[in-house]
Amino acid sequence: MNGQLHGRRILVTGAASGIGAAAVEVFTAEGATVAATYRNSPPPDSLSAAATWLQCDLRSPEQADKAVAAAADAMGGLDVVLHSAGTWGPGPAGEITEENLDFMLDTNVKATVFTNQAAYRVMRDAGQGGRIINLGSGEAVTGITWSSSYALAKGAVHSWTRSAAKAWGQYGITVNAVAPAVETPGSERFREFLGPEAATVIKKRTAETRPIAGSLGADELGDPVRDLGPVLVFLAGPGSRFVTGQLLAVGGGSMMLGA
Repeated sequence: MNGQLHGRRILVTGAASGIGAAAVEVFTAEGATVAATYRNSPPPDSLSAAATWLQCDLRSPEQADKAVAAAADAMGGLDVVLHSAGTWGPGPAGEITEENLDFMLDTNVKATVFTNQAAYRVMRDAGQGGRIINLGSGEAVTGITWSSSYALAKGAVHSWTRSAAKAWGQYGITVNAVAPAVETPGSERFREFLGPEAATVIKKRTAETRPIAGSLGADELGDPVRDLGPVLVFLAGPGSRFVTGQLLAVGGGSMMLGA
């Protein structure tokens, strides 16, 4: 680590586990000051001292506003927001219920919009620009049968990211999304949902469609610190000032965009 983010003030949402927890680790290692949110489960002891922690439910616009404002107050400003709060869940096409759809849209879309808007207002008023990074999904690009409501919600995140990038670029605020294929609690729930036999088949097919896996000796999915972390550092840092409105696939080539 070489302090690429020294002086950056970063808010990471949904940071108690998964990609959010990995981001807290990577950002602090690169010299950033970090604030982080969680909804139910508090952060692990290994991360409790790494950030200023805030408990909130970002599906509420009022709570999103308060959390972002509190993070900015604690850090003396706000340069970057990584919105990693969200969840995977089953929702097969043809069997999606109103309850399932409401949950996916509230958790993955509303929380994204409300958090992004709160960050935009803080960054705009400060007049120094900023970086907003959202979590998309390859499943929203390729389509998937057994979690179609999740794919639908992440597709909305992709569209929102492009719209926000166009709207806020005049203030020096970039908005991008990443589509990672890395180990998370969501990927574990996905395997449990499929069951052992189906999960084995999916693992084999995934390995076959990820061309980089063989040369790196990579597992079925990437590691959030090792494989996704450097991309998040780039998007949070000065080198990404001319990159906005993009969906960056970080999945070993399992999904290829823009080729």
